[in-house]
Amino acid sequence: MARPEQVLLLEPQHELKFRGPFTDVVTATLKLTNPTDRNVCFKVKTTAPRRYCVRPNSGIIDAGTSINVSVMLQPFDYDPNEKSKHKFMVQSMLAPYDMTDMEGVWKEAKPEELMDSKLRCAFEMPLENDKTTEHSVLPKSASASLDDGEVKKIMEECKRLQMEVQRLREENKQIREDDGLRKRKVTPVATAHSSSTMATTAVRDEGLSTRVLAFCVLFFVIGVIIGKLAL
Repeated sequence: MARPEQVLLLEPQHELKFRGPFTDVVTATLKLTNPTDRNVCFKVKTTAPRRYCVRPNSGIIDAGTSINVSVMLQPFDYDPNEKSKHKFMVQSMLAPYDMTDMEGVWKEAKPEELMDSKLRCAFEMPLENDKTTEHSVLPKSASASLDDGEVKKIMEECKRLQMEVQRLREENKQIREDDGLRKRKVTPVATAHSSSTMATTAVRDEGLSTRVLAFCVLFFVIGVIIGKLAL
């Protein structure tokens, strides 16, 4: 008599992929879903029990629920020319309504009550492009975290410079107002002196304007730096 069709849904269905490097434990996850209205007993077996650690390797999946099985491949010397012959089998059966001892149920199970699904194993090594991407991303993240303090200092300096520019503008405005009052009070006799004063004021205004322009250029440079850091 043929065995009944597997009632559990497996994800992945046919192949467990393990991605290297294999110098440490590599874990693949097998999701088992029970879509029926009955509890289902399961077991996970492998052709290479010394190479894998499976948790949980057996149990009961309640009706309408799922469980994740962690399949942990132990470290080994990877040979890209050697194909994996390892296989896994998920064995299951409907749990009896009066079940009290799961081990006893497996021992007493009839062959026609057992269902199984088989999966092959595949080993993959990261591509060179993937390695390059991983190495390039990590330093960028590290540098970004190191630049946070510098960005904070630059922002504080920008704030200070903005206050300085505002102060210079107010000072320049006050100087012009004072010069206006001075011009109203001068007499024709002091025309020559007034001309000299106006020339001095013009030089002073020009100096202030130059300082303001310098600060504007500095703001532009700082903005460019902050933009690069943000990227």
